[in-house]
Amino acid sequence: MDMTITPVGIIRSPLKHRDDAPKQGNEGAPSAELHLDPAFASALEGLAPGARIILLTWLHKSDRSCLRVHPRGDVSRPIRGVFSTRSPDRPNPIGLHEVTITAINGTLLVVTPLEAIDGTPVLDIKST
Repeated sequence: MDMTITPVGIIRSPLKHRDDAPKQGNEGAPSAELHLDPAFASALEGLAPGARIILLTWLHKSDRSCLRVHPRGDVSRPIRGVFSTRSPDRPNPIGLHEVTITAINGTLLVVTPLEAIDGTPVLDIKST
């Protein structure tokens, strides 16, 4: 099977490294900017500040060979398969992030909270 995925945008975040990022957005993640490719500008119609959306991201710094982890990185917890965890490490590392839009300026969206690190590609945006 041949498959092509084209990112619709990229995240600009103060989080620069995986170790800096909380495990989930509701654990103190900062606001971040989503820089949407201008080719997708008309797809923003109907969104406004205050809207809740889900960002699907490609977690490009993940370990794609990882199949089992200690949940939340806590070695005192038993190892589990990655499909039963929210670990970013997995065969196809797609992230799901529920965020609130706080501002829109053209194709720039400011969203909060977002635990994705700087440079993370955004694959799609879904309304909640």
